[in-house]
Amino acid sequence: MQNHEFSRILGDTVRHAREKSSLTQEQLASDIGIQARTILNIENHHGNPKLEVLYPLIRSLKIDPCCIFYPESQQDSPALRQLQILISDCSEEEAVLLASVIEALLTTYRDSKAGKIQ
Repeated sequence: MQNHEFSRILGDTVRHAREKSSLTQEQLASDIGIQARTILNIENHHGNPKLEVLYPLIRSLKIDPCCIFYPESQQDSPALRQLQILISDCSEEEAVLLASVIEALLTTYRDSKAGKIQ
């Protein structure tokens, strides 16, 4: 993989996650304590951020690091990856609650798809 491909993958991933979070570059920069110009450079594929920038950036935007470091191994479903990230951020108590809610939702959804709901 060429060096410029790393910058493109990182920049596109950051921009997508930031926009999905409805954050401006300035808001994101403020949240993680860097200059907005750094976010701009990363998103325009000109950034080669140090770990001190990359780490809080990825965590703040809840980006799966595999999207950046192993883009070729991405699953077909970004939605499943996002669920995995959100769940990994939960406490044990929250995970137990979510498991019950997810089971109920899936049962209801699958039953409706099968025409079982009266």
